[in-house]
Amino acid sequence: MERVLSGMQPSGYLHIGNLMGALHNWVRLQEEYECFYFVADWHALTTNYTNPSVIRDYTEDLLLNFLAAGLDPEKCTIFVQSKVPEHAELHILLSMITPLGWLERVPTYKEKKEEIRNKDLGTYGFLGYPVLQSADILLYRARYVPVGIDQVPHLEITREIARRFAFLYKDDALIEPEPLLTEFPKVTGVDGRKMSKSYDNAVYLNDPPEVVEKKILTMVTDTQRMRRTDPGDPERSPVFQLHKVFSSKDEIEEVAEGCRKAAIGCIDCKKILLKNLFRVLEPIWEKRREISGRPGLVEGIVASGVQKATAVARETMAMVKETLGMY
Repeated sequence: MERVLSGMQPSGYLHIGNLMGALHNWVRLQEEYECFYFVADWHALTTNYTNPSVIRDYTEDLLLNFLAAGLDPEKCTIFVQSKVPEHAELHILLSMITPLGWLERVPTYKEKKEEIRNKDLGTYGFLGYPVLQSADILLYRARYVPVGIDQVPHLEITREIARRFAFLYKDDALIEPEPLLTEFPKVTGVDGRKMSKSYDNAVYLNDPPEVVEKKILTMVTDTQRMRRTDPGDPERSPVFQLHKVFSSKDEIEEVAEGCRKAAIGCIDCKKILLKNLFRVLEPIWEKRREISGRPGLVEGIVASGVQKATAVARETMAMVKETLGMY
């Protein structure tokens, strides 16, 4: 089986955007590929270096949700980045050959600096995070990395670093990864913007049912629809955007038509969404409770995953050091 690698930053609690945008896809891929999935806790330090103590809590939440959403440690390798120090070792070596200009032109570098204004991101760690990301991928000689079409440029720097290594040292120890194009649904936040931990507009997987219900029922809908009898435009409603992700085709059509003809009220529209959202979340909540009631289970799965990941990482580093002629 060809190898797939992907990771998530523990920069906050996991939300339904992460679930639908990535985690459900990971569950599907574990049936078709040799999958390595990790918590990128060192990456979380690039923007949260002033408050690192929260990263442990976010990491535990992430691992719990990995398993609750359907990742199976018998079918994939689950581990934590910082438990495999070879990530840092390869990062150092790759940073020696990566031109500064490559890092400055990475699309997310300027985007995040603009988006996150309440933190000082003028650090080497933030500028150099694509090198660490490249080390994460190249360390496992992964053939594929699952990405959306808009994320392909982010993977390109890893491919460039792999090609530069091969050019400089006339060796193909590092496999140039290919994007595994995936259709990631856009999940709208409760305020109408893209769902994001940094916007505080998310429905989290660890939110209790009453909190989820409150967040959905208080969402703004079509602001032009002032009264129940006013016809509306569903495309202007953030609630309708969530229907596109969580509701059936028939329900989406029913809600859209009802909105346009004022045949359905906004509360009724939200209740249909809640029914479908709970249908997705309730099995995850049940699985979280089950896992939480088994002390040591998550730690054991991570320890086993770290052991498997370390074996592959050491093989790669042995090849890299031999290529470089290092002792």
